[in-house]
Amino acid sequence: MQRTVLLSIKPEFAEKILNGQKNFEFRRTIFRDATVAKVIIYASSPVCRVIGEFDVEGVLSMSMHALWRRTRKQAGISWLVFSEYFEGKEECHAIMVANPMRYPEPKALIEAVGLSRPPQSFTYVNCIGRELLQVHGRSACRSTAPLFASTAHQPSTGA
Repeated sequence: MQRTVLLSIKPEFAEKILNGQKNFEFRRTIFRDATVAKVIIYASSPVCRVIGEFDVEGVLSMSMHALWRRTRKQAGISWLVFSEYFEGKEECHAIMVANPMRYPEPKALIEAVGLSRPPQSFTYVNCIGRELLQVHGRSACRSTAPLFASTAHQPSTGA
């Protein structure tokens, strides 16, 4: 069964993804479930809304310099932002974005996926993203336990 995750993403990067200007979502930590096929985008502060989704074409995991060489033409960010974000990390991750879709109306987190607080980085949700558009304006999604409930992992809203 394919899985869906909700990612907290800074609004400027979320917009670039939805506008097709950023084809990779960079992460210091990555979900371990290889069946993740869809990402629901939660635009973090000051937007604080679920605004869209994209399909996961794959995940690249490698050193910072190798990842930059592989992604830089479609990264949607500068080398400075990229290198500061990954500073000190031996293994860096890039989620390959496919088929980004903006939802017609941004939704509050509780309405969209049943969470009262956004995840530090990501959480699994029990839905296929497009279900958010159905059920008479109410979401059929409900979240499952976050992969990283520990505060040992640094908050990451992506780059």
